Amino acid sequence: MRRPITLYGLTFSLPLLIWQVLFFVFPLLFLVALSFWTVKNFVMSPDFDTVNWTTMYGRAVFWQAYGNTLALAAAAAVLTSIFAFPASYAIAFKMSDTARRWAVFLMVIPFFTSYLVRIYSWQIFLSDNGIINVILGWIGLGPFQMLNTVGATMIGYLTLAFPLVVLLQLFSLVFIDRTLIEAAHNMRCGRLRTVFEVVIPSARTGLVIAALFCFILAFGDFVSPVYLGGGEPTTLSILITDTTKSGQQWPRAAVIALTMIGTLMVVAFAAVKFAYKGKSK
Repeated sequence: MRRPITLYGLTFSLPLLIWQVLFFVFPLLFLVALSFWTVKNFVMSPDFDTVNWTTMYGRAVFWQAYGNTLALAAAAAVLTSIFAFPASYAIAFKMSDTARRWAVFLMVIPFFTSYLVRIYSWQIFLSDNGIINVILGWIGLGPFQMLNTVGATMIGYLTLAFPLVVLLQLFSLVFIDRTLIEAAHNMRCGRLRTVFEVVIPSARTGLVIAALFCFILAFGDFVSPVYLGGGEPTTLSILITDTTKSGQQWPRAAVIALTMIGTLMVVAFAAVKFAYKGKSK
């Protein structure tokens, strides 16, 4: 039964509504309008011309950057989820309440520092004369090129999203009905099989949402692809900066940004639908 809309409820929801309108709806509408403006002699003019859409969608570099961004974000979501699961599983099932609180606190600490600073610190480790290559040189290996590679970009994505993914997975794992795990063990189900057939399906919603957040963060990230990946391969965030520097083409950059927003909305709706598939209403 649907609850009636009351003045009391509207009053308390009004700040959230105003916030969404001012900081999401209005900027989004402005971005849509901007994508139809034209640029002549480095000056933007309000217009309604589809030239920016046809120009960007007609360029092979745009679709190449789109594919790169999609692939990198998907890989980051999968790898981060895989690496984070053992940590979140151990915190949820192997630690005491006190240790679990400390573990959550340690997962929050990275957010106290700038993401850019953390990425710069990785350059010290991954450069040709960095800490890792120096250590490898002691045993007669290297130097290996680790900076300005896809692998370095992926490390940046892990740095960005790993703590958040662990926390989101943890919040889902701690609410799993422990009697289901005990029942699986009573039926002589091994620990690994229990994880895959009981724990993961029971925590599917949280695991999918955690992977979704990682995908969103990686899809729009600019810092890691530039400062760790060296700008190769080109991603949509890099393409936006290149476009704005090329003749002040802000309307074409708006096309790229809207494409990114549309993609993220489609992925988010699909992920949420899968996460809650089969859940009772």
